[in-house]
Formats: sequence, structure tokens, C-alpha cells
Amino acid sequence: MSKTLGLVHTSATLVPVFQQLCSQHLPHVQVFNIVDDSLIKNVIKCGELTPATARRVVDYAGSAEAAGADYILFTCSSIGAAVEAAAGLTKVPVLRVDQPMADQAVQIGSKVGVIATLPTTLGPTTDLVQRRAAVAGKDVAVTSVLCEGAFEALMSGDAAKHDAMVAEALKELSTRVDVIVLAQASMARVVDTLSAEDKRVPILASPGIAIEHLASIL
Repeated sequence: MSKTLGLVHTSATLVPVFQQLCSQHLPHVQVFNIVDDSLIKNVIKCGELTPATARRVVDYAGSAEAAGADYILFTCSSIGAAVEAAAGLTKVPVLRVDQPMADQAVQIGSKVGVIATLPTTLGPTTDLVQRRAAVAGKDVAVTSVLCEGAFEALMSGDAAKHDAMVAEALKELSTRVDVIVLAQASMARVVDTLSAEDKRVPILASPGIAIEHLASIL
């Protein structure tokens, strides 16, 4: 009997990204998608994850379970706290996309860099790394960097400016830490443009790591 994975996205752009990863790593698993970009838009507008938005996240976990999911993955880091709440209220396992990445980062080194283009993602990811380090019994120092203006550039259609700003920030941060965590999946493509010299330390992106983690248990 094949398993079913329910993916909940806050951006339609992530559907093909995860579709490709699931085809590659989870060919035996049935996959369906739920997309609601109003969740992330509300988080950005309010500058935080509000109780009302968190409640809707929990509701989506219930919807995915009702749709037959044996496992649920939320692909957005900004709503991570609500995803953890949903995990305690759902009969099937619920995972936030950045947890396997955070676990991997704290195993690699004691100086972890977290980089984001949105403050609403930087805070939750930094907090997650610190908490997963505590769970693992590791003592880590987290350096958080916000690429101000990069997200706005991407939203206005200037992807080249976004990528250049993120690349510059990654190069600078790599001189100060043992490993870098990308707080947003949208930044992952920038890593592929960096030279080996600029990639001085491992740079982790959540989508691939999360799906590989699921492949090991599904």
C-alpha cells in the first residue's frame, strides 16, 4: 500500500520545485498539494504570524489529513510555529520544511549562519536552529543576516538584483561561520551561481534536505 504525502505551500512557485524533488526521491509515494499564498501575505503584512493565521495553518493540516495524507509537510518557514502547533493536533505526522535542515546544520559546526530576505522568516529559523541545537545537546552560536531589499527586488520582478544581493551576503557570511542555513527556499538557486571559492562552507537549503529526510522514513 503506497503512502500519501500532503504538501502545504504558501507560494505556487514551490509546487514544481517539490514536484521534481518528490519524483526524484519519493517515486513510490502519492503526493498532493494545497496552496494558499494569503498565509504568507498576511504574515508579511502584519510583520508576524498572527493567531488568526496560525489557526488557518492548523486547519490546513486537518484538511490534508482528511484528504488522506499519511504525512504532511509544510514548505514555508515563516509559519513554522503554527506548523509545530498543528503537529500536536493532527493524528498523522506533520513536519516543518526547515527542521531537517536545522538538525543537519547543528551537526556540521558550532557557528551557524542564518540568512533571509524577510525578517518574518529570519526570526523563526534562527529560533528553530537554537532549539534543535538544544535538543541535540549542542552548543552553537547563531549569526543571523537579513538581506534588506532583496525580497522587494524579487517581488518587483528584478530577480537579478535579488540574486546579486543574496550572493554578496552569502560570500561575506561564509567567512564568519561553519555552515549557512538558507531561511527561504527561494534563495537556493543563488547557491548554484557561486564559485567553489565563494562557497567556503556548506550552504544548506531546506527543500532537498526535507524530501531526503522523508525518503528515509516513508
